Amino acid sequence: MVVRLGSSSLLRNWINCFFVAGKNQRKPDVICLMGPTASGKTNLAVELVKLHPFEIINVDSAQIYRGMDIGTGKPSQATLKVAPHRLLDIRDPAELYSAADFQTDAIGEILTILKSGKVPLLVGGTMLYFRVLRDGLADLPKANQKVRQDIEKMAKNHGWERVHSQLALVDPEAAARIHPKDPQRLQRALEVFLLSGKRLTEFFNEEAEKRSDDLKKQPFNFHFFGIQPPDRIVLHSKISQRFDKMLADGFISEVQDLYNRGDLSDRLPSMKSVGYRQIWQFLSGQLNYTEMVEKSNVATRQLAKRQYTWLRSWPSLHILKDGGLDSRDKVLNYCQSISILKN
Repeated sequence: MVVRLGSSSLLRNWINCFFVAGKNQRKPDVICLMGPTASGKTNLAVELVKLHPFEIINVDSAQIYRGMDIGTGKPSQATLKVAPHRLLDIRDPAELYSAADFQTDAIGEILTILKSGKVPLLVGGTMLYFRVLRDGLADLPKANQKVRQDIEKMAKNHGWERVHSQLALVDPEAAARIHPKDPQRLQRALEVFLLSGKRLTEFFNEEAEKRSDDLKKQPFNFHFFGIQPPDRIVLHSKISQRFDKMLADGFISEVQDLYNRGDLSDRLPSMKSVGYRQIWQFLSGQLNYTEMVEKSNVATRQLAKRQYTWLRSWPSLHILKDGGLDSRDKVLNYCQSISILKN
């Protein structure tokens, strides 16, 4: 069950009511486990749950969708019996889900877990969601369907590289951060400028100026752990093997079921997820099988690269080399050292 909190003011009021504490009382602790795709985050989280009263909250923007199981690497039913995950399967693929939605839902789940006496453990690779929890949301203009359609028309006629070049003219900093083949982020960055006349970078800079005060008001102590496998070649091999297993497990049939529904399109955020987009293109005749496999693996490696980039710049991050038992013990020892867990 997802606890819905509604507006940001209601959210703040509930948090304030939940924690009526003196100024010197310690804020509740929340553990965050981040890492690139195929790095072993879920396995590590499950091992932690087996030993101590952690409860997992999903931080993967694709795993929120029902019917998208194989390609998102959702935990098996057997795993979920051992370690239940909150914020799985909470949206239909036809529905939209924003970072603001996640912020509201995740904080509601954190409060519920804390009330039960357990430790919230947020696990996933959607770094934007983690940043929203840490820093809050910039006050960006709402999405505008007409503007989005105009941008998509430009991309259809001239390619996303043209959209990227247009963004570079008005917001070179954002263009430098966003890959020319990342349509969702390109579209949003250009949309923000067209709607507001302000660069996305300006919004983020304004948000950064307020961050110091916001962190003092932050109701939780977030502790961030990041899996950073030292050997990229090994990770790339795991990515390829993982995709092969997904195909063997029925990934194409899973996307075929979504394709056959008739109410979905490859323009929806759900169907832009890595693997789903490429198999959709295979089913629609845009790619052959070999091209689909290659493009899926390339897209996954690019995703991992972007996740590494986020982790390298993340402040106060505890580095883990993998999802193995040594990393498990490092997390547990840290939690015990600051009295999150009892020895």
